[in-house]
Amino acid sequence: MLAARKRVVLPFEDRVASFLQLLRESDVSAFSPWEKELHKIVFDDRYLLLESKERRQVFNKYVRDRAEEERKEKRNKLLLKKQTFKLLMEEAKLHSKSSFTEFSTKYCRDERFRAIEKLRERETYFNEHIAELRKKEKEEKEKRREQAKQDFIQLLKDKNVDRHARWVEVKKKIDVDVRYKAVESSSLREDHFREYCKMIKDERKKDGKEKERERGSRKDKKDKDRDKEKEKEKDKDKDSKKEKKKDKGEQDSSLEEPKQESEPVEEEKKEDDEAKEREREARAQASIKEREKQVQKALATSLRDRDKEREYHKRDEAMQHFNALLADLVRNADLTWREAKKQLKKDHRYSLADDLSKEDKERLFNQHTTAVSLKRRDKLRSLLEELGVGCTAHWRDVRKLIAQQTAAPTYRNAAQMEREFRDFQRDKQIAAKTALRQLLQETRSITHRSLAATKESQAAMAQIHESLKIDARYSALEHIPDERDQIIMSYLEELEKKGPPPPPTATEPTRRAKP
Repeated sequence: MLAARKRVVLPFEDRVASFLQLLRESDVSAFSPWEKELHKIVFDDRYLLLESKERRQVFNKYVRDRAEEERKEKRNKLLLKKQTFKLLMEEAKLHSKSSFTEFSTKYCRDERFRAIEKLRERETYFNEHIAELRKKEKEEKEKRREQAKQDFIQLLKDKNVDRHARWVEVKKKIDVDVRYKAVESSSLREDHFREYCKMIKDERKKDGKEKERERGSRKDKKDKDRDKEKEKEKDKDKDSKKEKKKDKGEQDSSLEEPKQESEPVEEEKKEDDEAKEREREARAQASIKEREKQVQKALATSLRDRDKEREYHKRDEAMQHFNALLADLVRNADLTWREAKKQLKKDHRYSLADDLSKEDKERLFNQHTTAVSLKRRDKLRSLLEELGVGCTAHWRDVRKLIAQQTAAPTYRNAAQMEREFRDFQRDKQIAAKTALRQLLQETRSITHRSLAATKESQAAMAQIHESLKIDARYSALEHIPDERDQIIMSYLEELEKKGPPPPPTATEPTRRAKP
């Protein structure tokens, strides 16, 4: 009765506003159906301010508006978390070879790191950041390479290197200069040298064409002047002949007029034939020259490609010989390049790699020692796994066990082996934590209500631990119970933040029940 009176007294807009306020205060979910949220509001007096049909209409409008607001809030929060995570990566001063494992180990307790809840998202953002760093490094490397090329060409210009010079001779004259060493490899220097020779050749050709054009223009001018002088002389001859003819009688003039008219016509015809013949010869000469240029250009390109391919094969063969030499003689990853070089030079196969520069040999040596070091580390880790070494083992005990194994890898000193052992324990512990998180996700008894239940009674938390004890992934962190409890609590907080999982109708609105 009271609700009916209020419906009569209060305007419709005020009643709608009160009902919307009730929905907000009751924390009605925008992704849950009307029937599931009804128990939150049905006992409030404001629930009866609207008719049943009006309530459903206002609820549907609230759900649409609230869903859009929650999406915006979620997007903004996610963007803010992503920005803070990116700022954390910038502060970490990562480089292109940084690994996500090292980064997560160092900054796992940072709030900006933990703000990104999913491990996969963290790794995705990390990989995107590393990709940007690699792109920047690549662009900077290209800029440095282009600058080194320009400086190298300028060095050749400063030394007045001719286009007919040989690379072997030029190399000896400039190999002390800094601009020579700035170019990465000997093959690249030779390519720049060939490009420089081609550039000089093109400039010479261009200058020759301009000079030939100037000579042609001067010749044409002289021909025109000569033709004008001839015409003047002809005109003078004609005038003199006319004067002579006037002195003679009318009969002589009538007989000689056709003869005088025929002579200039024959001369003009003869000149035209000579001009045509000259043009024909000039075109033939130009065609021959153009054909010679095309043949020389094609031949130069094929010769250059052939030389480049030959150099590539020689370099590849030299690298194969040098790698085989390293595989035979260098089996200790702790050797330095200076120590190994003395040993390698004693072998006759060292001379087979003369086409490689010092930098190339040192680079191949570093790659080989890195590969040997990784093999040694993997061998040590497999041995530790066989011995059943866990995260709580002490180095003093483990060292005695390793000393008894004949297949144990050798290290330069015990400190180096201990470092590898510490890295092994650290990686194993990180893997155990990841496995525990996976176990929590697989446990169906843990829901969004579990955190509230643990706050109400300690028995709920004990029950969770009891359900997890069955799995070995739980007992793997027995040596660090505090961190294990922290991982479980953070997972419970994460579930509570997410709330109940959305029903199928909310996630798939187009889905309809089949008859």
